Order: sequence, then C-alpha cells, then structure tokens
Amino acid sequence: MSKIAFNKGSIALGGLFMIPLLVLGFLAGQSDFELIFGGYAFAFFAFFMIWQRAKTEDLPFYFMLALLVRFFLIFAFPQLSDDIYRFIWDGRLICHGHNPFNYLPDEIMAEGWARPWLDQNLYAGLNSPDHYTIYPPVAQVVFTLGTWLFPHSIYWSTVVMKIVIFAFEAGTIFILPRLLNHLKLPVKNTLLYALNPLVIIEITGNLHFEGVMIFFLMIGIFWLFTRRIYLSAIAMALAVASKLLPLLFLMFFIKRLGWKKSMAYFAVLGVTLLVLFIPLINGVFFDHFGESLDLYFRKFEFNASIYYLVRYVGYIISGFNLIKFIGPILASLTFLGILLVAIKEKDLTGGSLMHKMLFAICLYLSFTPTVHPWYVLLPLALSIFTHFRFAVLWSGLITLTYINYTYDPFFENLWVVGIEYILVFSWAAIELWRPKYLSLKQES
Repeated sequence: MSKIAFNKGSIALGGLFMIPLLVLGFLAGQSDFELIFGGYAFAFFAFFMIWQRAKTEDLPFYFMLALLVRFFLIFAFPQLSDDIYRFIWDGRLICHGHNPFNYLPDEIMAEGWARPWLDQNLYAGLNSPDHYTIYPPVAQVVFTLGTWLFPHSIYWSTVVMKIVIFAFEAGTIFILPRLLNHLKLPVKNTLLYALNPLVIIEITGNLHFEGVMIFFLMIGIFWLFTRRIYLSAIAMALAVASKLLPLLFLMFFIKRLGWKKSMAYFAVLGVTLLVLFIPLINGVFFDHFGESLDLYFRKFEFNASIYYLVRYVGYIISGFNLIKFIGPILASLTFLGILLVAIKEKDLTGGSLMHKMLFAICLYLSFTPTVHPWYVLLPLALSIFTHFRFAVLWSGLITLTYINYTYDPFFENLWVVGIEYILVFSWAAIELWRPKYLSLKQES
C-alpha cells in the first residue's frame, strides 16, 4: 500500500465520519429511531463529503479509517439485531456435541433438557425459537469458535466472532482495489463499500455474515478472472457456505468457462460444499433446513417491494394473504429470469459479469418477501464495478425501516417502504437510461 498521507481536512472528515458510527454501534438500541436516524444522517453526510473530496493519494488514509472504525466496533455488542442470540445458541449446541439443525429451541426448553449453557436468558433473546436454524457451515464454524473460547460469556463470544468478521472485511478492502484494477475501473470505488455506513454497522457492528460471503465472492471472482478456476471454485463454495445467495450467480459462469471447464469448476465447487456440509448432514438435516428455507418464502414479510404489490392484488381478489402461494411463485420467477438472461447473454467480459450479478441479486430482492437492511450489502458491493449508484441511495434509505421497531406492538410503516422503493427504483431507472449524467463523479 502507498504511504499514508495525512492532512487536516481528511482528519477532520474522518472524525466527523467516525463519531456517529461509534454512537450507532455503542449507544443505539433497535427502538431508538431518533438516534439511529441522526447517526446515519451524519455518517452518510460525512461519507459523501469524503467521496467528493478523496483523491488517489488520500485512499490509503481512508482505507485505514475504514479499518479503524471497524476495529473499535469489535467491542460494541450488537443492539440493532437480535440474531446474535441464535449464533450463541447454535455455537453452544455444537460445542456440547449437538447438531443445531436437529432441534427447535422451543423443543429443547419444553422437554426440560436445557443445561446452564442454554438458559432462559439466552432463550428469551431468540427471535425465532419455533424455527430450525438457517445458518450454513461457515457461519456455524465461527459461532462454534466464539462459544468454545468463551463458553460462559455472550459478550466475549461475540467479540471473538467480530474479530473473525473484521479479518474478512479487511480482506475485502484489500481485494477490491485489485479487482477494480483488473477491470480498469477507478480504485476510488472501493470507498463506496469500505466507508459505507450501512456496511460498517451491519457487518462489524451487528455481526451479519454478508461480510464473510462478500469476501469469498470477491476473491472467487478475482481468481475466475485470472484463470485460477479451481481456487475460484473453492472460494465460491465457501461463499455459498457462508450465505446461500451466491448460488444465484453460478449460471453466468457456464458460458465464460465453456462446458468442459464448467464441469470441472462445478465438480470442485460441489465437492467443497459436500466437505463443508458433511459434519451437519444427518437424517433430518435436509427436512429441517428445507423447512426453514420454505418458511422464509411463505411466512416472513418485511420491507418488500414488488411482493407487497402482488400481495395487495391478492388481498383484493381473495380477501386474505396469499403469501403461501405468492412467495414460491416469485422465487420461481426469479430463477427463470436469471436463467433467461444467462442463456441470452452474449457479452462475456468481466464487466458484463458484474452487471449480470447485480441484476440477479436485485431481481431476487425485488421479488422476495423480506428485505432487511443488511440484504442490501451484496448489491452495494457489486455495484462498485458498474456505473449504477442506486444501491448507495438504497443503503441510506433502508435505514428508515428502523422506525418500525418504535411501534408497540410492532407494525410496518408502509409509507416508509413506499418512499424507499419509489426513490430507489426511480434512480435506478434514470441511471439505466441516462448513465452518463447521474452516476457519481469517478476520480481515479
């Protein structure tokens, strides 16, 4: 890395950027919407100021800033998401020789075989105790490491997991400039991911495993571009075993590799996935894992776009919520849409691949019933390799959905959802038709 250049302007902007993020990480609770809104507003303001001012010689300083704020957030307990309690629950089960895919937390507590390491306090923090775990093996390894090192401390188990997440985020910040260079794109685009406030808070702050998935995805793509296809296949398998979403992209690899190399690529990927999943596979794994995936498309609803419009039409026609039918139908349409694009595409360049993957994940998120803030991080990461910047806008607007947690009982403010998607879809449409006017100014 180049020599780090310090100047008063960059240091002042760095402080303006870091302070609201630390407030969000250490002080904001899920229902503290005023604090969340204010923190993100200040952080995004500083983020855009940095983007406008940053020159090539400033990049090492801002990369260091990105790592520094993430380092401090290692020690902030996740307060904007309660997923951490399921991470601890799964990790403790594995540490004591139990497969987390075997049991519902409700069953464990009801049958009275819970031990001190699965106490009522931990159980009370779970957001879906009546559902089987959904987290694939790479995530389970991290859960296990944290709970093995600190079997009796939720906080220090969390810190261990965050250290792992920090390492992967550092790896992503290292690989993105190299991938951008390979595609002859401005290295400055790295800042759109590295300093994005939502990325920092949701990955290092709230401990979401999109950070692990994005690292393996990016290094897998880099190795694909540099023709190290077996290493790429292993990395893509690790990405899938962190979060399943990279499965959406694999169809775009076939034409680029050719049939012969594709067979070898997918064989290595499949064997790697088998090795990763084998420790968890037993007689009930596929039923329980599949049940949780099915519930995702048939039960859960949050911050959806096209799905909510289709649901509304379903209400008018039938008088009740048709999610059990709409969710799977839209999931099937997502698959067919991606398959059609993969079959018809003719531009097989690296830049085209990044555009196609961005299309695939955005199609998926447009049709899915649930879009939490951290779901936007993958399209954001892919967008830095294109001229599209609607994902940056989306990453800011989606923080408004935290207003829903201020209502007691909880309900979803559809005005907020409507404003979010009207602005995001409008900006995306304008960028699609007039890219040279509305992309953010690029400076190498």
